[in-house]
Amino acid sequence: MSKTALISGGGIGGSTAAYWLGRNGFDVTVVERAAAQRSSGNPIDVKGPAVDVVEGMGVLPKLRAMASTVDRMSFVDATGRKRSGLRLSAFQGGAGNREVEVARADLAATLLEAAREHAEIRWADSISGITQDAEGVDVTFESGDTGRYDYVIGADGLHSNVRRLVFGAESQFIHHMGMYAAALPVERALGDEHEVVMLNLPGRAISVHPTKGKAVAAFMFRRQAVPGFDHRDLAQHKGLVADAFAGDLGIFTDLLDQLKAAEDLYFDSVSRISLPHWSSGRVALLGDAGSSLSLFGDGSTLAIAGGYTLAEELTRTPDHPATALTAYEQRHRKLVEPKQRGFRAAAALMVPATAAGIALRNTVTRFMR
Repeated sequence: MSKTALISGGGIGGSTAAYWLGRNGFDVTVVERAAAQRSSGNPIDVKGPAVDVVEGMGVLPKLRAMASTVDRMSFVDATGRKRSGLRLSAFQGGAGNREVEVARADLAATLLEAAREHAEIRWADSISGITQDAEGVDVTFESGDTGRYDYVIGADGLHSNVRRLVFGAESQFIHHMGMYAAALPVERALGDEHEVVMLNLPGRAISVHPTKGKAVAAFMFRRQAVPGFDHRDLAQHKGLVADAFAGDLGIFTDLLDQLKAAEDLYFDSVSRISLPHWSSGRVALLGDAGSSLSLFGDGSTLAIAGGYTLAEELTRTPDHPATALTAYEQRHRKLVEPKQRGFRAAAALMVPATAAGIALRNTVTRFMR
């Protein structure tokens, strides 16, 4: 009899784990709160160890076909005049030219499509209760259904429901990093098809990325934690961005207008999740649920790599959860922890806090080209 696994979250990490667990003989169900795939989110990288994983899933050619051709970033003023820039090849991982950059929605949809060959996808539902014993995990769903599984995997993001139910309140583990970020599809790019264009103001940044199909704008700004912040309150999110970017934005002004009218907007705090352990009994955390860390693209690579490692260890010792989940965590933390330590340097590069910081960044990047 095959082992059963319930994965909460049909995003990048959850879909990767579902594919490899199902392919390796597990009976897998993915439960996803949303009724359908989202269209928002910044372009993200598949690099380093994640390249071999997606190649093994057979989706690398499809990702290449939808990948951006961006190779540089230009830092401009509000009139569009270029002040500095850098070549993005400086940020390549260990897979070199095999790496790809794709829109988050395209990557998530491609991985979930691959997972559907090996897993059942349960849309518009979520987990409301979890209890476990030495032999399995009993789950109650918001729909009222129940089920029992050998393993439950929380791949449900920064505000993980599984983490809350099993490990405790979010406030114990989340550390606000002093920044918020928003992203949405917009009508046009501001540079050519190979160029990300970014405006920096003290403590704020707007970028436009020319992904294939439709450009994506991102708004990032430094701010201490907002009291009463609700990660599902679209009106609140729009208000926070509008307040942060009040004033003359020059050629970027219409992007703020499009954000105010958007129906699908990614918005959240930039936060780090820190837990002493990523598993409890037969329940494990994956991706941002266990180790949210990155503003600048590495989160997707780590979610893919983590999904594969988790599936590999569960496949290796399916009857010994402590052995499998400890091995997964030991291996994957070696990839995650260096990236968590690099956040502040990345933030100083992309969202300098002061006018002097912007000028210094521009001077430094002129020598990086």
